[in-house]
Amino acid sequence: MAGKAITGQKALVNNCIVDEYATMQFTLQKKTELAMRALRALSPANMTAGSDLASTIGTTASFLPQVMAPLIRSGWVSSDRGPNGGYRLEGSEVSLLELIEAVEGEIPSNRCVLRGSICPGVDECALHQLWSRAQDKLIDELGQIPVLVT
Repeated sequence: MAGKAITGQKALVNNCIVDEYATMQFTLQKKTELAMRALRALSPANMTAGSDLASTIGTTASFLPQVMAPLIRSGWVSSDRGPNGGYRLEGSEVSLLELIEAVEGEIPSNRCVLRGSICPGVDECALHQLWSRAQDKLIDELGQIPVLVT
């Protein structure tokens, strides 16, 4: 990365102190993929036992409650305990953005691509405006991608 070295892994670029190893990434947890699989595997017509659902989506029965908790909180899935319990699909439409934010948390719209942290809003880096527009478009697109349509 071009710039004057400051200390260790930091550099001064366009009046911004940036992490030389900062990268532009969009990564999701494995839990998000499992949640998507669960939504697609469930039916509104009947309950699916937790052990069956875990096997279907490729996880363990002990990790399944962590995968399902955000789906239940969002109202897309209901759960019942007991011998006849399990999970049932309640939602009818879920976008990829809604799923990501339910599992991962809200996508920060003010994360600096150079600093690797929240943009302080002063002395914007050279990429600030461009990245903000690109990120807005990505978020809009994720909101248009259906994960679940019943």
